[in-house]
Amino acid sequence: MTRAGFVAIIGAPNAGKSTLTNRLVGAKVSIVTQKVQTTRFPVRGVAIEGESQIVLVDTPGIFAPRRRLDRAMVRSAWGGAEEADGVVHLVDVQAELAVGEAQGSPADKRAVIDVQTIIEGLKASGRKAILALNKIDGVKRERMLALAQRLFDTGVYSEVFMISAADGSGVDDLKRRMAELVPEGPWLYPAEQTADLPARLLAAEITREKLYLRVHEELPYAAAVDTTAFEERRDGSVRIEQTIYVQRESQRPIILGKNGQTLKWIGQKSREELTELFDRQVHLFLHVKVDETWADKREFYGDVGLDFDV
Repeated sequence: MTRAGFVAIIGAPNAGKSTLTNRLVGAKVSIVTQKVQTTRFPVRGVAIEGESQIVLVDTPGIFAPRRRLDRAMVRSAWGGAEEADGVVHLVDVQAELAVGEAQGSPADKRAVIDVQTIIEGLKASGRKAILALNKIDGVKRERMLALAQRLFDTGVYSEVFMISAADGSGVDDLKRRMAELVPEGPWLYPAEQTADLPARLLAAEITREKLYLRVHEELPYAAAVDTTAFEERRDGSVRIEQTIYVQRESQRPIILGKNGQTLKWIGQKSREELTELFDRQVHLFLHVKVDETWADKREFYGDVGLDFDV
């Protein structure tokens, strides 16, 4: 009997949600960078385990929202959790332990606060989640068990898994459990499909990942990528035009780089990955535009499935 359904992966920014999604699916679905808040909308990856098809809702990190974009992302994350058949709360063990010993970085401290925010949110919603302790590599077992017990005692979890999304340890057990959570019924997607992102949106995400990999030091989150043209050519290739939006004129040279070298690198890396992803030749053209208000534009939110009116 086949089964199919949705499992939401929630967690603080940088808990490892995208890495876990990619590990479960066995393909690159969600973009992974070293900056927090790179996942802006629920990317659904499709994982297969036996007769079960698990549609993964890779929610944006749940954190304390300040701007409209933040609020839309948090609303989207909780929406994804509420509608799913199962919820996995991914927690960064290293951050929790470091803060517990008064050694954590500011990012670790924020992560611990975000975990508490999620626990409160789960209490309020009455949902039980699976607790997945991530980044267990090199952590002593007794310290991990003490942390697991402390979190489990909050009463919002049905069970605990200890995993490393990066090297895969413990992930197969978690996947088998997810497969049991989804209801009986026909598969929702073709067997070979790994994600339901429209191609033009996926193309923008890949370029945005390359952008952040290259300029993450100089450029905070003041950039967006929009695919303005996606044209399938007669020879089987694809012509893609994209605009990179920044909020200030001073940010344009950061993306262009000396003699346009940075933009060239971003374009080349993105084109290489898109060629592999779409399995055909890709002609990619990038433009950089200054728009102070891109993060306040309604059309930007609808495209990526976020709610503008939060």
